[in-house]
Amino acid sequence: MSTLEIRDLHVQVATNDGPKPILKGVNLTIDSNQVHAIMGPNGSGKSTLAYSIAGHPSYEVTNGQVLLDGEDLLEMSVDERARAGLFLAMQYPVEVPGVSVANFLRTAKTAIDGHAPKVRQWVGEVNAAMERLRMDPSFAQRDVNAGFSGGEKKRFEILQMELLKPRFAVLDETDSGLDVDALRIVSEGVNRLHDTTDAGFLLITHYTRILRYIKPDFVHVFVDGRVAEQGGPELADRLEEEGYDRFLA
Repeated sequence: MSTLEIRDLHVQVATNDGPKPILKGVNLTIDSNQVHAIMGPNGSGKSTLAYSIAGHPSYEVTNGQVLLDGEDLLEMSVDERARAGLFLAMQYPVEVPGVSVANFLRTAKTAIDGHAPKVRQWVGEVNAAMERLRMDPSFAQRDVNAGFSGGEKKRFEILQMELLKPRFAVLDETDSGLDVDALRIVSEGVNRLHDTTDAGFLLITHYTRILRYIKPDFVHVFVDGRVAEQGGPELADRLEEEGYDRFLA
């Protein structure tokens, strides 16, 4: 059993008018095999939380801790966080021209495990995972995300997650820009990892539609950089009906 614990996390970003506080004391604990959904209006700090945990340099942590089994991730470099078992699926995956999908995946797996996977076995695993995600095998020879559609980029994020098998995965608006079929396929990938490993998930979303496929154990409402309310899956249904007006009044 592993635990990802966020304690009193405060984060600011640089602006032309000086530092701007975004997160203002976030407390959250995620255990192995749990799915936590974070919902909230635009600008509430949801994505800031994701990128701060992962170590994005644009976000300055001014107070707090992010502990993975007692080890503070904030004291680690970005690659050390990944090797510790943290995975981030980005809202806007970046293109990496000149690096093929096949080389990217094998390099990442080698870095995580500390040794290169056996080629034949690894190719089989990659092909099987791509088939489950309805990805054409030719994608393996393309440059990372170069010319990919929005849905293809999100499937590739889930492909990485399935192959690297993190201890905790942060999914930042993975459902944005997906059509119905792509949403279902991506959700199935998340559910496979949830069903076959002890991974915990922090799922950031604006909408409840992805929660019809990925069932959360807990729902947290983010408002103005804090957790304003939390509850079970029924809280997401209430947000669908009422919106966020009662938090913003």
